[in-house]
Amino acid sequence: MIMEGTDRLMTLAELAEMLGVPVNTLYGWRCRGEGPPGYRIGRYVRYRRAAVEAWLETQTDHQHIVRGRAGSAR
Repeated sequence: MIMEGTDRLMTLAELAEMLGVPVNTLYGWRCRGEGPPGYRIGRYVRYRRAAVEAWLETQTDHQHIVRGRAGSAR
């Protein structure tokens, strides 16, 4: 299987930059099972962009959205 540019696996540094969080935060999320699903390849961790984007969609701040809707109904 040959990966195209959009299918290339992301490094921890690339993911940290994409999400705007420190690499150590990603390590913490990974240890606690809270972050996006990744792959262990030898001693490296890699991420598929599609999996990261799917995980990101699950991280919506529902409380903020509900509060915003309730406030606009008044």
